[in-house]
Amino acid sequence: MNNMVIFPILLPFISGILLLFFRNLKVQKTFSVLSLSASTLLALYLIADVYTNGIRTLDVSNWAAPFGITIVADMLSSILVLTTNIIALCVVIYSFNSIGKEREKFYYYPVFQMLLIGVNGAFLTGDIFNLFVFFEVMLMSSYVLLVLGGTKIQLRETIKYILVNVISSALFVIAVAYLYSVVGTLNMAHLSERIAEIGQPGIITVIAVLFLIVFGLKGAVFPLFFWLPGSYYAAPAPVLALFGALLTKVGVYSITRTYTLMFYHDTDYTHTLLSWIAIATIIIGVIGAIAYWDIKKIVIYNIIIAVGVIVYGVSLFNEAGTNGAVLYLVHDMIIKAALFLLIGIMAKIAGTSDLRKMSGLIKEFPVVGWTFFVAAISLAGIPPLSGFAGKLLIVQGSIEAGDYFGTFIILGSSLIVLYSIMKVFINGFWGVPMKIENKQTKTVNMLLVPAMVLVAISLAFGLGLEKLLPYFSQATETLMNPDLYIDAVLKE
Repeated sequence: MNNMVIFPILLPFISGILLLFFRNLKVQKTFSVLSLSASTLLALYLIADVYTNGIRTLDVSNWAAPFGITIVADMLSSILVLTTNIIALCVVIYSFNSIGKEREKFYYYPVFQMLLIGVNGAFLTGDIFNLFVFFEVMLMSSYVLLVLGGTKIQLRETIKYILVNVISSALFVIAVAYLYSVVGTLNMAHLSERIAEIGQPGIITVIAVLFLIVFGLKGAVFPLFFWLPGSYYAAPAPVLALFGALLTKVGVYSITRTYTLMFYHDTDYTHTLLSWIAIATIIIGVIGAIAYWDIKKIVIYNIIIAVGVIVYGVSLFNEAGTNGAVLYLVHDMIIKAALFLLIGIMAKIAGTSDLRKMSGLIKEFPVVGWTFFVAAISLAGIPPLSGFAGKLLIVQGSIEAGDYFGTFIILGSSLIVLYSIMKVFINGFWGVPMKIENKQTKTVNMLLVPAMVLVAISLAFGLGLEKLLPYFSQATETLMNPDLYIDAVLKE
């Protein structure tokens, strides 16, 4: 049924509205878990449906594409929706024992659902203007989640975050208006057709760069990453996990979708520019990751590294690079969420996020330590864990493209990522055990469960990759062959 395509957007929408009417926090928590569990099952069904029957589309209000709004579920969108819901379910369970009642009572759980509307909608929309709309839904929810608690650092960083995104949103509307004025449509499949017909003249290339600026601000690529370290640092652990795993990845997804479906006719310029921006992003990320001794800042800069790696894979515009980018995107969403939850536990135990003020945590909390270790080596891409296959394919793609400098940067960044994250493990968990005033063993164990689930999923992803590859290959095939997407949406 094509109507199933709308449910990943509709279900959090209904849940968010209903939660506004329930002030009882136990009811909100229970309903949130049930809603996200249902969303996860629906996403699994959607993947199976797309794998069997091909790309699924829904023309909203029965206005046929390209005249109406179209919701499109190809394999890439479906996989990302499933990943989003799994992460959201783990984060919301983690929130029960970490976010605090002062934040919960100010509609934390309804706003959480509203954020998912924006994220799932951005992955599923087939209309460039509605991509802007879902971005705005996502951003408005993120403003609330970021400022909940009202601490000084939150208020300061939220102002910066809002300012950057207001400018980005204005640029987004301008870019959409320019694009519409040139080709006369907003449907992404139809845009691809029209741009192919006119051969991407100079004005389209300029618009492509304008979209890169917009999505680059959202995704935090060089030199547009400046807002991210401070803004994300201000957020409490579950919000940071949600932001780090999902928000920048929506920007990366948007770059991937537009630069494979629409702006692929002048690759000597657009994709070369994308490649150099990606490499610069990786370099900036590794500098930040090794420069800081704050565990939150270290993992935050690893977000920037991952964004660069994924965008670099997309810029290669060959099958190996694109397949690697998709694999690495999903891996990074899962493992970043797990790592942020784990460093949240570390900060709670130690009472600080300063690595120089914590040590020997593994003596009292061995399960936390070894769970972090598995997550750390997975992040670094140690085989056969989930980060390995994606990076290997991206390296293969860069060699096939003859970009040996990019190959060197990708391989070098892996070593720096390993160093930066093992610095946290060695200094935080080993050494002389620190004096812990309040062990909070029961709370820590409850917080550890969702983090362990995400690490287990990452582990299963890496070890069972052979069985998952057909799904990722189908996602890559759609990206590399835009006609598949166009035919499904326009029903040609």
